[in-house]
Amino acid sequence: MSIEVKNIQKQFGEFTALDNVSLSFPTGELVALLGPSGCGKTTLLRIIAGLENPDGGVVHFHGEDATHVHVRQRQVGFVFQHYALFRHMTVFDNVAFGLSVRPRGKRPDKKEIAERVHDLLKLVQLDWLADRYPDQLSGGQRQRIALARALAVEPKVLLLDEPFGALDAKVRKDLRRWLRRLHDELHITSIFVTHDQEEAMEVADRIVVLNKGKIEQIGTPDEVYNNPATPFVYDFIGQVNLFHSRVNEGWAHIGEIKLPAPEHPQVRDHAAVAYVRPHDIELQALPGEGFISAVIDNISTAGAVLRIELRHALADDVIHVELPRSQERLLNLHPGSQVYARPTNSKIFLQNR
Repeated sequence: MSIEVKNIQKQFGEFTALDNVSLSFPTGELVALLGPSGCGKTTLLRIIAGLENPDGGVVHFHGEDATHVHVRQRQVGFVFQHYALFRHMTVFDNVAFGLSVRPRGKRPDKKEIAERVHDLLKLVQLDWLADRYPDQLSGGQRQRIALARALAVEPKVLLLDEPFGALDAKVRKDLRRWLRRLHDELHITSIFVTHDQEEAMEVADRIVVLNKGKIEQIGTPDEVYNNPATPFVYDFIGQVNLFHSRVNEGWAHIGEIKLPAPEHPQVRDHAAVAYVRPHDIELQALPGEGFISAVIDNISTAGAVLRIELRHALADDVIHVELPRSQERLLNLHPGSQVYARPTNSKIFLQNR
């Protein structure tokens, strides 16, 4: 089922949660709503679910106006951060709940419910826990059961609100890979709320970046990471270095070096900031054209990656560089040594006068 929201407005007193938001979610796509706390992502999810009413705008399900349709009639499955399982019910009964409370005329018989529940427990790889109670499960197992319960009613849309936020890092990593594989098998239109950039990058087909109730950018994970549309997106998704510069006819001048700024060919002598990812900085031991001198402040390792902090007068703060660990010995890198750095890729944003 496709979903479309048009010109959605939502206020909570003086606070604007959503400001004229319009989005479309094609059938079978998994979309992440990404942004900091208070940006409006959960409010938008709740409006789509029918748990909140918008102050303005419309919600369409498969081309039909669903703005004022009751949540029970929207055929939506909802997975919350804190599981919301019934503690007094077994795993089996929790998954069966949505089917067993249907009106008599629409309720499957007991045999059909049992088959459906066992099939779903197999799907989430927890059929051996059917007789357990939620308190006997790990956090990751509880979240899988919560997802199975949401799927039991055969929803046309699956909505997930920070589903892994209460889990530790390793369990969260395992579950999001599992969720991606599950989605590829089921192809249910799914909307996933998270503030975790890595989570969105790994799970989603598309990412919608929200900030202060407005859309900053929509795109694939690669598009959002490699070509951020605004300074906010650049700064929010992944680490970034900021260099003050001045743009003149397609070039950004940073001290004695210059970087291409093809998006500003007509601009003359305008203050700007160059945004550079840590892995887009090249280091060498000797001076060279286009390189700036810097001093190594700190070196740390993360697996196969070498993380280096440099000090230089042209940057707001330390310059963060990421290199393969093999470069450490090749360049004889150590704290206090002088090196020469060159951005190999950047994006230039003009500053307001």
